Amino acid sequence: MLNALVLHQIQRYMHFVCSLMHSLLQVSYTSWFLDAFNYAIATNMDVLNLSIGGPDYLDLPFVEKIWEITANNIIMVSAIGNDGPLYGTLNNPADQSDVIGVGGIDYSDHIASFSSRGMSTWELPHGYGRVKPDIVAYGRDIMGSKISAGCKSLSGTSVASPVVAGVVCLLVSVIPEPDRKNILNPASMKQALVEGAAKLSGPNMYEQGAGRVDLLESYEILKSYKPRASIFPSVLDYTDCPYSWPFCRQPLYAGAMPVIFNATILNGMGVVGYVDSTPTWHPSDEEGNLLNIHFTYSEIIWPWTGYLAIHMQIKEEGAQFSGKIEGNVTLKVSSPPAQGEKGPRISICVLQLKLNVVPTPPRSKRILWDQFHNIKYPPGYIPRDSLDVRNDILDWHGDHLHTNFHIMFNMLRDAGYYVESLGSPLTCFDARLYGTLLLVDLEDEYFAEEIEKLRDDVVNTGLGLAVFSEWYNVDTMVKMRFFDDNTRSWWTPVTGGANVPALNDLLAPFGIAFGDKILNGDFSLLGEQNRYASGTDIVRFPRGGYVHSFPFLDSSESGATQNVLQTSGSTKADSPILGLTVMGEGRIAVYGDSNCLDSSHMVTNCFTLLRKILDFTNEDVRDPELFSDSNKQDSPLYEADNQLPSRRTDVNFSAYSAIVGKELICRTDTRLEIWGTKGYSLQVRGRNRRLPGYPVIDLGRGLNSTSDASNIWRPRLTVRSNKDDSLGNRYLGLFYGDEPDAPMLVGGHWLVPVVVAVTGILLLSFWRIRQKRRRRRKGSSSGRLANI
Repeated sequence: MLNALVLHQIQRYMHFVCSLMHSLLQVSYTSWFLDAFNYAIATNMDVLNLSIGGPDYLDLPFVEKIWEITANNIIMVSAIGNDGPLYGTLNNPADQSDVIGVGGIDYSDHIASFSSRGMSTWELPHGYGRVKPDIVAYGRDIMGSKISAGCKSLSGTSVASPVVAGVVCLLVSVIPEPDRKNILNPASMKQALVEGAAKLSGPNMYEQGAGRVDLLESYEILKSYKPRASIFPSVLDYTDCPYSWPFCRQPLYAGAMPVIFNATILNGMGVVGYVDSTPTWHPSDEEGNLLNIHFTYSEIIWPWTGYLAIHMQIKEEGAQFSGKIEGNVTLKVSSPPAQGEKGPRISICVLQLKLNVVPTPPRSKRILWDQFHNIKYPPGYIPRDSLDVRNDILDWHGDHLHTNFHIMFNMLRDAGYYVESLGSPLTCFDARLYGTLLLVDLEDEYFAEEIEKLRDDVVNTGLGLAVFSEWYNVDTMVKMRFFDDNTRSWWTPVTGGANVPALNDLLAPFGIAFGDKILNGDFSLLGEQNRYASGTDIVRFPRGGYVHSFPFLDSSESGATQNVLQTSGSTKADSPILGLTVMGEGRIAVYGDSNCLDSSHMVTNCFTLLRKILDFTNEDVRDPELFSDSNKQDSPLYEADNQLPSRRTDVNFSAYSAIVGKELICRTDTRLEIWGTKGYSLQVRGRNRRLPGYPVIDLGRGLNSTSDASNIWRPRLTVRSNKDDSLGNRYLGLFYGDEPDAPMLVGGHWLVPVVVAVTGILLLSFWRIRQKRRRRRKGSSSGRLANI
């Protein structure tokens, strides 16, 4: 009976399209979709289902056409993707705020393993992703028709999405036909779906969105619906676990980076809307005044949706506060009057906050995660970290604590650590507050100020530094180049798994550098079997540090040739992959592979190693196996500068980078007192900087354009004394000639005052000599004048 009713209503009221557009070779083109979307607009279609998607949310012709679709009052439903259970794997267009994104569940109301998870990654690294999917529907073992005859079982979010599209078509019939176009639109339909959805008890918000679609509840909402604006989700409750993960996993505390929650504004009043004034925080009691809250938001809402990002910090006077903070955030939205109306439509949106606050934890338990120096696809072709994975060539999951590193985040929280995210340069945090700065799988460059500050943070402030690198080999990158039929252009990796040349610049003050090998193999450490998956090697490390080496195969271009030439009886060469050392007041640990922390293609995890590293960098607790005498370096590891990995000069890196050609500035994800500045101890000033290995390139030439690299300016961080004065060599006198555990490691403790004093003495001597010569010349000149 219900099926007949659904079919009847679809046939009577709707033009319903479920299109799967691809060729026999499973290749699709953006132009094909644009043609189909133009047809949907031309025929005044009401509901459009799209059981396709892809990771490229910067395919602007496609994205802008989706905006045009919804702006024409077409309700679009789209499958969220089948890349689960990985997080940060939302597909376009289902991850767009004006589209109803649908995930999949089974008949037991469990999230289907294949269903993609949020958060959206458009906003990274400077913001925080939105909640997606919007809702979930049955998508496993659904009976459907075969093309030939009979039925077959179907699974996927591509099946769940048409189920929701059918529900949408049925719900439309609730509204009388004369009022339908005035009331129903993409925003009002999404309001009815998410507000009527049944929240599931197990999954979090980035797995289920608002919950399972509920036809009857949504029907009750639409039956009495009046055009209004709302916020989705309308509640952020730190006590509601696991639904409010990750926010319920880590409480707020004074002195932390802002916690950002990004909500979606749904404007059912019209395709265009306006946020008339700054959102307002209304605490429910006196303790709510301890919350320092800041808003970034869409001043203009189009089409149908906008964003409201809430930046939350606890004030310093709440450093010892423990308890709950509750209240509401209100937002006023207006839209132009509809046909026949005289005044604008106005609506007040409400977001309820219930926050958990604890006293500020000690420095030894606080970890800062560097999100700023992460580049992903899109916009750049960033290759996968594990080259053993052939069916997924892109690193596109966000590389965030709450996407493909969410398992590591949960582990660190279980271990008692508090983990904060930094989406601004390294000058934008106070090193005195953190035990360790955690750098994992980073692809961007570094400002000169960042390099200098980090050196001082480690050596003089006692900041711990933990670095997990990745492979980098130019010959391998060149071989990964391919021609994209859709864009009709060549795509080439802009860097390797990590930007090793940039990391080497950052680590040069400590006498540490990575190489360009691509190592693979199994090894045992800390009583666990580990897999080294396309990691790199350590080629520089100071004397007195502790280095662990294991026999691996090198799968880089040069390494693969050597492996072929090896005889069957030969042994693999040991390669250094883990190093630990003390630098002044701080401690440093470096490891050449991040795959063991990343849930995307993880074979084995290295969480035990990470905990041991943090014990060392945070509190100088040394595991006997990691710090055995047999691993102590009696002499330094050292590779010449011309043997270190070099940057590619044939890629327009500035098109993807937040550093190259950009201004150093602290963004709104940092502490309130330094927003809009260059950071701690730095003054605000303009700059336009070029980095070593990168020519000046016209940004209008395209993402993968090349440039003449014959005239490249290569700046130095300090004054050059000779042509061999590289970053690595400049610090050899400090870190290769002395014991790293010795108290006088750093020039900042004694070298600088001595140099200043000697320079002053020399200048005084030169001045005295010059004065004597002037007096002598003056006397002889007077004599000559007298004779004239």
